Amino acid sequence: MKTSTRRKWISFLDILDRPLKFNPLVLNRTFFLWALLGVIGGVISGLYWIVLELLTHGLAFFEGWQVIPTMAIAGFLAGLIIHLIGDPGEINLIVNNIRFNKGILDPKNNLSMILSSLLCVASGGSLGPEAPLVQVTGSTGSWLGKMLRLKGEELRSLSIAGMASGFTALFGAPLGGSLFSLEILHHRYSAMYYKALIPAFVASCFSYIIFALIIHLGLGPIWDLPSYQMEDKYDFAYAVIFGVVATAAGWLFIICTKSFKTMFGKFKLPIYYKTLTGGLILGTIAFYFPLTRYFGHHTINDLLAQSFSLDLLITVFILKIVAIAITVTSGWRGGFIIPLFFVGTTLGLIIHNLFPSTNVSLAIVACMAAINVCVTRTPMSTTILLATLTGFNYFIPILFASLTGYFLAPRIPFISSQKDPNFNLP
Repeated sequence: MKTSTRRKWISFLDILDRPLKFNPLVLNRTFFLWALLGVIGGVISGLYWIVLELLTHGLAFFEGWQVIPTMAIAGFLAGLIIHLIGDPGEINLIVNNIRFNKGILDPKNNLSMILSSLLCVASGGSLGPEAPLVQVTGSTGSWLGKMLRLKGEELRSLSIAGMASGFTALFGAPLGGSLFSLEILHHRYSAMYYKALIPAFVASCFSYIIFALIIHLGLGPIWDLPSYQMEDKYDFAYAVIFGVVATAAGWLFIICTKSFKTMFGKFKLPIYYKTLTGGLILGTIAFYFPLTRYFGHHTINDLLAQSFSLDLLITVFILKIVAIAITVTSGWRGGFIIPLFFVGTTLGLIIHNLFPSTNVSLAIVACMAAINVCVTRTPMSTTILLATLTGFNYFIPILFASLTGYFLAPRIPFISSQKDPNFNLP
């Protein structure tokens, strides 16, 4: 943007700030900046979701054996977009830029991220839209901050607030989205950028309002767990036990992903060959087991509403982990949080089938929490998110399961850029 235009923006904000300089409240110009970013994030997220739903319904027309060529072609086109327009990177790049690049998220590859992720998610890949939205809205915050000549912590906080606005829009949990944008950046026992919490919270609230007005998503729980009443004092212990089992599943996912990453890394070919191969494999799995297709936003309710055999649940559990790992490592774009929630739901149903006396809601929500925290290292935000998304009113069992997943997770984080640069392994 031209220097003259930037000066006009700054002058305009100064004019808005004049009446606030003499007010006795904390309210100031920066509040309106955070709110503006939240509104922009909500609009971006709403438009993205509308296009995603339209494209998903269009590609859902292809069923049966047609799923295989559909996902293969979608993968090839997504890889071609990344090859021609630019590689938008993955969550590792976002974390590294926030920590080591003065909080600047470059928006130049946003178009590539939007187009490729829409194809990957809508065609049935096992990754969700949360990561693309976080990257696009976070880089929008960086762009706005640079336009206003912000530096240091102000610029970094605006980038984090943008990330929070995108995450909150999809999940409908302003506090959970705000905490997630901090926790995902650093995992050594605390949120490193706690100064950005209020900016993230303000942007999240405004983003939530705008997104809800656009598509009415996030108004109340989106996954219909059976009602739960905490009547047994041992439910905390059960939550820990379920958390241990789900953490083992998290280890399985991490090992599986690293194995496929090594396999795909051996092929020194353009990315569109890898995304094409990934699409063929994912399409084949989805052809035989349709429940493994898509990222799980709607299929979690399918799991909860129907009664599936134990053999089918175990098969879907294993193949979904494989599908997520292939989607992540073959160059497809998207986020793995909701797919991991799907895996946790399947594991909770397996536990309930094996031990019918266990409470199915407790088993499911504990498994969802532990497996996600094991991979992402976000215990506080995961607890709040799941309470919001499932309507599970008792925070403490979810928190116990989340902490179990956190402290039993691999010492080397799955998101490698989360590692503390001052933390050396023996």
